[in-house]
Amino acid sequence: MPRGMRYATLEERKRFYTEEFSLKKVQEWLALLKGEIKFAVVIGRHTRIYPEKYREDADTTIIIDDYKSLSDLRNYLTEFLPEAAYYDRSVYENGHRKGQELAFDLDPENITCPIHGSLADKMKRRQGLSFCKIELNMVKEQAASLYEYLAKRFSNMKIVYLGRGFHIHVFDAEAYALSRKERRQIAHEVKEKGFQIDEWVTAGGMRLIRLPYSLHGLVSRIVLPVEKRELARFDPVHDEKCIPKFLSETKLIS
Repeated sequence: MPRGMRYATLEERKRFYTEEFSLKKVQEWLALLKGEIKFAVVIGRHTRIYPEKYREDADTTIIIDDYKSLSDLRNYLTEFLPEAAYYDRSVYENGHRKGQELAFDLDPENITCPIHGSLADKMKRRQGLSFCKIELNMVKEQAASLYEYLAKRFSNMKIVYLGRGFHIHVFDAEAYALSRKERRQIAHEVKEKGFQIDEWVTAGGMRLIRLPYSLHGLVSRIVLPVEKRELARFDPVHDEKCIPKFLSETKLIS
């Protein structure tokens, strides 16, 4: 991974969710969604870093739907200290699913790197989740191009830097009403245009999506919405907006 990106410790996760996690910004994001919201966490599936009392649940996706306010969500996060936090793209009303947010997932490991090769090459070296700065820049360029392509059809979209790659979220009402078949068709069309998306996400097979303003514990970066006009100069390796305080202060000291 690019220099400075590393696993966050339990102490660092706790500090982030206690001192830095912005419920106000999360609330602003959730206002874009349409319906009841469920959250989820993964404690330590990839990092193998987890509170000892949750050892048996480290690989489990834990759904959080029993909460009264976002303050309760913070309490869950400071209890579980997860490596990743998500929300459910499916929206519900009185417990019944009534639609799903459309999203496009672009990950750097899916990019064929001029130095490190294809995903298949990296899998052979047991480096399937690894990526370099070249791949990160390439996937950023793909995110910008995909946004422009989708803008021909949709009008209400947001780009989110994930800590690794990027998501494009679509909030148009018509997108929520798309059938599974229609989502698969859109995913197929986008792939045919040369974009390296995860089709399973767009088609709706993966309903969980990373929660903006949460911490990506594998790379110690804040999941951050980025305006399209800012994307070209956005540097996720060095941009202070996506670097948690526990990391930026360590860099200053060293």
